[in-house]
Amino acid sequence: MSGQLSRRGLAGVFLVMSLGLSTVASAQGDAGQASAEIARTRFGVPHIQAQDERGLGYGIGYAYAQDNLCLLANEIVTVNGQRSRYFGPDQLTVEQRENRVSDLFFSWLNTPQAVSGFWQAQTPEVQQLVEGYVAGYNRLLAERKAKGLPEQCASEWVRPITALDLVKLTRRLLVEGGVGQFAEALAGAQPPKATALTGAPTAGFAGAAARQQRFALERGSNALAIGSERSFNGRGMLLANPHFPWLGGMRFYQMHLTIPGKLDVMGAALPGLPVINIGFSQHLAWTHTVDSSKHFTLYRLQLDPKDPTRYLLDGKSVPMSQQTITVDVQQADGQVETLSRVVYGSQFGPIVQWPGRLDWNNQFAYSLRDANLENDRVLAQWYAMNKAVTLKDLQNAVHGIQGIPWVNTLAVDDQGQSLYMNLSVVPNVGADKLARCSDPRAGLRLIVLDGSRSECAWDIDAKAMQKGIYAADKLPQLLRRDYVQNSNDSAWMANPSQPLSGYSPLISQQDQPLGLRARFALDRLGQLAKGGPVKAQDLQRMVMDDQVYLADQVMPDLLGFCASDLGADASALVEACTRLKAWDRTAGLDSGLGFIHFQSIMEPLQATPDVWRVAFDPKDPQHTPRGLAIERPAVRKALREAMLASVAAVKAAGLTKDSRWQDVQVASSGGRQTPIHGGPGELGIYNAIQSVPSANGQREVVSGTSYLQVVTFDDKGPQAQGLLAFSISSDPASPYSADQTQAFSKKQWSVLPFTEQQIKADPHYQALIIRERDEAGRVVTH
Repeated sequence: MSGQLSRRGLAGVFLVMSLGLSTVASAQGDAGQASAEIARTRFGVPHIQAQDERGLGYGIGYAYAQDNLCLLANEIVTVNGQRSRYFGPDQLTVEQRENRVSDLFFSWLNTPQAVSGFWQAQTPEVQQLVEGYVAGYNRLLAERKAKGLPEQCASEWVRPITALDLVKLTRRLLVEGGVGQFAEALAGAQPPKATALTGAPTAGFAGAAARQQRFALERGSNALAIGSERSFNGRGMLLANPHFPWLGGMRFYQMHLTIPGKLDVMGAALPGLPVINIGFSQHLAWTHTVDSSKHFTLYRLQLDPKDPTRYLLDGKSVPMSQQTITVDVQQADGQVETLSRVVYGSQFGPIVQWPGRLDWNNQFAYSLRDANLENDRVLAQWYAMNKAVTLKDLQNAVHGIQGIPWVNTLAVDDQGQSLYMNLSVVPNVGADKLARCSDPRAGLRLIVLDGSRSECAWDIDAKAMQKGIYAADKLPQLLRRDYVQNSNDSAWMANPSQPLSGYSPLISQQDQPLGLRARFALDRLGQLAKGGPVKAQDLQRMVMDDQVYLADQVMPDLLGFCASDLGADASALVEACTRLKAWDRTAGLDSGLGFIHFQSIMEPLQATPDVWRVAFDPKDPQHTPRGLAIERPAVRKALREAMLASVAAVKAAGLTKDSRWQDVQVASSGGRQTPIHGGPGELGIYNAIQSVPSANGQREVVSGTSYLQVVTFDDKGPQAQGLLAFSISSDPASPYSADQTQAFSKKQWSVLPFTEQQIKADPHYQALIIRERDEAGRVVTH
C-alpha cells in the first residue's frame, strides 16, 4: 500500500539478521509455518506484522493471550456451554446470568451444525486469520503452563482452543442485539402444565429485564465525523467514543495490524476477533454506534386447542420442533450430572417464554426470529473494511457484504468526506406489513407479528445478501462535507440539515425525542461553529469536559424550587439544595455532592408524567423537551420526595460534605483503585460511564467509554490520539492492567504511533519475533 509498509518489512528483516537469524524467519517463515513480529509501544499496544493472514492471526492470538489469557479462556468456557460443569449451575457469569441458563442458551446457539456451517462459509483469508489466531493463542498458553498459569485461571478449564471456539465467540457477538437478550426466556420456555425438569431455570427474569434496559447504555456509543467544511485543515476528522463493557467478552483490545502491501490498520477489536472493529488506516477512519434498528421480531403463535406444542399456520395445525439440549452440571458433592432441556421452536425461531410479558398458555406462545443467526458474513465484513483504501471502498464493502450486525457506521477520509451508514442486518418488514400483521397496541419497542399467517413472514429482496433482510440500498446513509453524528438514536437526525425519514419503523423512526447525548453533540457543534473550524482538541473536550447536558435544561428550575418555601422538610432539603447550588454541573473528579444528588433526583423525576415544562416538539428535536414543570403539584411532590431520598442515601453511604466524585466512582485492578470521571449517559454526559454500587459507598465502573480515538489527516497520513480506558490487559499482575486507566483518569490522551518511524521512535518500543515450532520468540530491542 505504501513505501512505509515495505520499509517496515525490510527493517524487520534487518533486525533479525543482526541477531544471526535468517531473513526467512522474519519475513515469510519456512513453508507452511506462520511467523509474526509483535512490536509494543507505550501502554503495551501491540503492532503486529506478518506476510500473510495466517501469520497475522498467529501474532494476534499470541499477543492477545499475553494480555488476556484468562479472559478468553473464561469466555471459551461460556460459549461452549460448560460453566455449570466447572463452576456450578447457580454461580453467575460476568453478565450476572445463572451459569445453568447461560449453558443451555449457548448449547442451543452453538450446535455443531450451526458452527460448522458458519466456518465453511468463511473466505480463505478469514479462515487463515482464525487458524493463525488459534495457533498463536495455544503457543502462549503452552508457554504460560510451563511457567505457571495466572492465579485467576490456574485450573483444568483452561485448554487449547480451536477455530470452532472462535466461531462460537463470533456467534455470541452476533446475537447480542437479539436472541442473546432472551437467554432466560429461551432456556425456561415450557408448555403449560408441563412438569418442570430438574434444575430447570425458573428465576432470573428480573436480571434479564435489567440487562435489556442496560443494553443500549452498556453497548452504546458516540461518534462524530467532521468533513472538510468544518475541519481545521479541510480533511476528515473522526471522534470514536464507543461505550462498551469493561469486563468480559465484549471488552475491546487495542492493536495495529500490518501485511505489507495489503493491510495497515490500527484500532480496537473484541475478544477472539482477528480483525479491527473500530479504527483507522492510511486514508480512512471509522467507528460504530449501537443502532436503534430492530434485528429480530417476535411472532405470536395461535396454538392448536388440542395441543399447546402445535400451532396453527394458515389454518393448519403444525407441530413445534423439539431440540433436546444437554449440559453437564457439577453437583454440590463434586459429581457431574447431565441436565436435559427441550427447546421448542416454530418455523420462525425458538419459543421464548417471559412470565407476564410473553406467556405460553393454551392459546398463545411466542417465537423469536433473529436476523443475525444467519449472518455468517461478519468477519469477512470487518476484514474488507480493514483493507479498504478509499471511503468508496469501505462503502462498497458494507453494501456488498451486509455483515454488520447491530451497529451504525460513521467514517471520514483524508479528502474531507464524512459518511453515515445505518446499514446493519434488519428484518424486511415494511410499514404496510406492520399494519397488517402486528397489534398496534403493542407499540414499536418490541415488534410482535402474527404467527398464524405465512404472509406475515419477512419479505425477501433478491438484492439483499441474506433472505429476509433489507437490501443495502433501502437503508439510511448520508454523505456530507460538514458533519454526521450519532449517539444511538435513529438515523433521523444524523445531520439536522438533511433529515433521514420515511423508513420502516424497524429501520429508523422519526419524530421521536433525541437522546440527551445527541442533543449535547449538536449543541456543542453549534457552539464550535461560532468559533471557527473544528480542531482535534475540540473533539477530545467533548468527552473530557464531562459536561452534564441535562443540568443546563433543569437546574434553573431545581434552584427555583430550592429558593421557594420548602415547608416542614426545609432542614433536610436545604442540605441537597446547598450542594446543588455549589455544583459545577460536570461529572468531573472534583465534582462534589451536588452531582451525586443530581443523579439521585433526576432518575425518578425523568419517569414522572408531565415533568417537562416544554414538551417534546418534533419540529424542534434539538431543544425539547426541557425545563421542569415545578408549578405542577405532582411534579413538585415527586421532586420533594426525590430530594429527601437522595439526602437519606448520601447519609447512608457515609458521604460527607467534602466528598467528591473521585471518592465514589472507581475502577479496581490488582488491589488498586483509580478514580473515574464521567457518569450516566441518560443525563446527557457524553463521557458515559456506568457504575454499580460496591463497598463503602463507592461505585465500581462496569461499562462506558472504552476505546477512544480522535483521528485527523495530513500529507503524511493519519494523525491519531486515543486511549483504551480500562487498559489492554485484564491480568491484574500485568504492567498494562491499569496504566491507561490512570491516564484516562488524568485525561491524558496518547499519540497512537502508526508509521514505522513513529513506532520505533516510541521510548517504550520493544519487539518480539515468533514463528511456529520455535521454542521461544526472538526478542528484538531498540
